Amino acid sequence: MSTTLHEPAAPFAEPMELLRGMLEERYAVDTDRLTRMTVHAALPQQFGRDMRTLAVQTAYLRQGIAETAHALRRMSEGTYGRCVDCDKAIPLGRLRAAPQATRCVPCRRRKPYGAFTAAARPVR
Repeated sequence: MSTTLHEPAAPFAEPMELLRGMLEERYAVDTDRLTRMTVHAALPQQFGRDMRTLAVQTAYLRQGIAETAHALRRMSEGTYGRCVDCDKAIPLGRLRAAPQATRCVPCRRRKPYGAFTAAARPVR
């Protein structure tokens, strides 16, 4: 009888792949929504939406897409999951709740949103 030893996986390899999948799915969904909204904006009736509402929703989606793309870029660079302020690891629970997060909770609380409008998302 022989026993095969396996190299232990990196401690967060599996959750990181799940987070990558979440981010990639969010990117695809938001990009599709933005495409549909752009088409709706070009149509004469906008399907019951006024141009101002479409502009706000479009800006919100673009910001979300940019945050998601930034998170995916950090993953490929190996900096994902580290707080941009204190360089500590962002807890896995926070990343599951907000996979595009760039700050740990204590640093996030220290950074005020400033003037928040529906057209702009807060920096995470």
